[in-house]
Amino acid sequence: MNLAENLQTYTNPIDEIENFLNAHAYTSERRGNNEIVVEIQGKWNDMLVFFSFEESMQCLHISCLMNIETTIENKSKIFELLAMINDNMWVGHFSYWTEQKMPIYRHSIFCNRSNNHLEQQIAQIIDIAVKECERMYPVFKVVLTKGLEPAQALYPLLMETSGQA
Repeated sequence: MNLAENLQTYTNPIDEIENFLNAHAYTSERRGNNEIVVEIQGKWNDMLVFFSFEESMQCLHISCLMNIETTIENKSKIFELLAMINDNMWVGHFSYWTEQKMPIYRHSIFCNRSNNHLEQQIAQIIDIAVKECERMYPVFKVVLTKGLEPAQALYPLLMETSGQA
């Protein structure tokens, strides 16, 4: 079997994601053969999680949009904050969607025919994306809407604590 035949027989992971979301009572919207979006209720606000599949690379891209519109004009603070946050990320990264003027978490995984654990990966990725967005929401909020300096906004998250409460 050549590569082109192999790609044609591949199961679209968006179908599997749609089945997973339906089985877990999420309301999703299929936006095409290779894209689906789901709204997930978060601690601070609702987040839109986008899944898109790039067939030629066999790559699944996940984006989690945080609904925080910037009110500051100085974009350098936004990019300084992104650099500081991403420096400490293990999985995925944050970027800034300039068209929507909102921060977004992004992550990609390669899919292959022998991947029998896609459902577990989907659950794990959704969990990581939501946790990271909720952890960073207050930081993005004060920088994007109040103009707080990124280092000052991140300080509470970077502090090491000792003892127990």
